[in-house]
Amino acid sequence: MINVLYIGNNLKNKRSNISGVQTLGVLLEGDGFTVYYASSIPNKILRLLDMLWCVFKLQHKVDYVLIDTYSTQNFYYALLVSQCCRLFKIPYVPILHGGNLSARLENNPKLSAAIFKNAHQNVSPSLFLKEIFQNYGYDTIHISNAIEIQNYPLTCKTFDAPKLLWVRSFSKIYNPKLAIRVFSILKKTYPNATLCMVGPDSDGTLRKVSDLALELNLNVKFTGKLSKSEWIALSKQYNIFINTTNVDNTPVSVIEAMALGFPIVSTNVGGIPFLISHNDDGVLVSPNDIDAMVNAIIKIQLDQNLRTNLMTNARLKSEHFTWSAIKPLWKSLLS
Repeated sequence: MINVLYIGNNLKNKRSNISGVQTLGVLLEGDGFTVYYASSIPNKILRLLDMLWCVFKLQHKVDYVLIDTYSTQNFYYALLVSQCCRLFKIPYVPILHGGNLSARLENNPKLSAAIFKNAHQNVSPSLFLKEIFQNYGYDTIHISNAIEIQNYPLTCKTFDAPKLLWVRSFSKIYNPKLAIRVFSILKKTYPNATLCMVGPDSDGTLRKVSDLALELNLNVKFTGKLSKSEWIALSKQYNIFINTTNVDNTPVSVIEAMALGFPIVSTNVGGIPFLISHNDDGVLVSPNDIDAMVNAIIKIQLDQNLRTNLMTNARLKSEHFTWSAIKPLWKSLLS
């Protein structure tokens, strides 16, 4: 039996979305791994201390330490935890989630080398980040984020008007204001169009977005954080999924939208073009280009052949991300 310590933000509050530690960890447990977790403490300093304490406490119990690695403040969690693992000679695996990690490699080369050069293996859910890390000389393999496809039922969608769904945390880098501005212009052509935005507020952006909707006299549905089953049930009321981000990697929400058979319109940033093939299983537009996103939505609305192809191909691609396809790669790595 393999014992794993999974380091990540295991937070369960209204300000945090479901993280890798809450998805991959559960899937590994279901396949016979013993998984310990750190940390669910809300305070950032205490959370870091708990992570380090767990490495120390479990050093003789665990075979590997998995570390969810991001590009913002959490980068320093990964740095300190990885060095603690080195001290106690525990093999560790950074899982590369941060869409802006390339900036860390460029701006913090010594700190990056301390983490990634000494890893048992760097794992990137994104082909985009895998390529970047390999270009910097870091041994990196690609293991996609996984979904349980049976949880994503296909439903018949009607297209009498655009019914837009946006699912992400409200953070400046994900540019949720673009969804509001797109919706505002779309309403001029389709007065019955609707927009639902699902996700927690992570940095105060939700207030700015709701204020913009109020300023433009738009009726936007803000649900706050929903469980996965809740937003999947809600998604049956909508027919086009939009992704407005300025920085991205391989977002699980977009993979989930593919599995649900949505036609998807996304900004063409980061790892997105490695995930979506333009006009095949989604439509890509330039970041922060309001008119391009509006035009893409209208084209999907009017062109039945296009949207049928997008929906069919998106669902087929999502099947490459099922746990049954992904788990042999993790089992091989952690054997």
